[in-house]
Amino acid sequence: MAGHMVVGSAALAGLVRPASAPDPAGGHRVLPVAPELTGLLPNRGLRRGSTIAVAAGQPRHSGGASLVLALLAEASRGGSWCAVVGVPTFGAGAAAELGIALDRLALVPNPGPEWATVIAALLDGVDVVVTAVPASVSASVANRLAARARQRGSVLVPYGRWEGADVTLQVVRGAWEGLGPGRGRLRRREVTVSARGRGAAARPKEIKVWLPGDELTQVIPRTVASAADRPAAGRLRPVASPGRTVAGVSRRGALTLVGPA
Repeated sequence: MAGHMVVGSAALAGLVRPASAPDPAGGHRVLPVAPELTGLLPNRGLRRGSTIAVAAGQPRHSGGASLVLALLAEASRGGSWCAVVGVPTFGAGAAAELGIALDRLALVPNPGPEWATVIAALLDGVDVVVTAVPASVSASVANRLAARARQRGSVLVPYGRWEGADVTLQVVRGAWEGLGPGRGRLRRREVTVSARGRGAAARPKEIKVWLPGDELTQVIPRTVASAADRPAAGRLRPVASPGRTVAGVSRRGALTLVGPA
């Protein structure tokens, strides 16, 4: 099973619905997320029309890539279409292990100079649009895309620096479990995820979760004075690890971060 590979804005015509078409989700204004993450979001899910940014952090210790996949998993499993733009190294195997339906996943690995056009087209007809943020994106373009998401009822998930998001999530700390003195295997990682934003998300929050998650996942929510100025951790490569399957789909959050991308 493979995702839909999309190479440019012209190829999107058969994928997205016309802007005048009815919203297939009807009145369901909040898309679900994993229970471990609900405490970070003011609506306990991905509210349609919102922009939920994931800070990428520095290139050595961040769990940002796995956090992005975790945000998509429940919505995808529930029937929503998702898209990932500008991430040529996207791990489809890891996504499938987490439960993301690859037959409802559009991939645009290299949008090139058409980046803003591709994002706008996807927002017209895809429920959740994840995009790596180009270094050259201007505030005006970012604002127009956020406004497009509000108008179309999609969720925009920028991965990288993005000013003005409704909520910004970031992995701020992490510790591995599974290694003993000179032996053992990396099995899971306890990460601390911070959330800050505006409106209902103005009060910063933190939770601790395990990646990969399973029935032993521990969530420790607490409010912090400020999470915005903490040093970001670097980025690691997500790979698949074994998990239980139910009806052909992994029900375990089977992501492990094992090395630099």
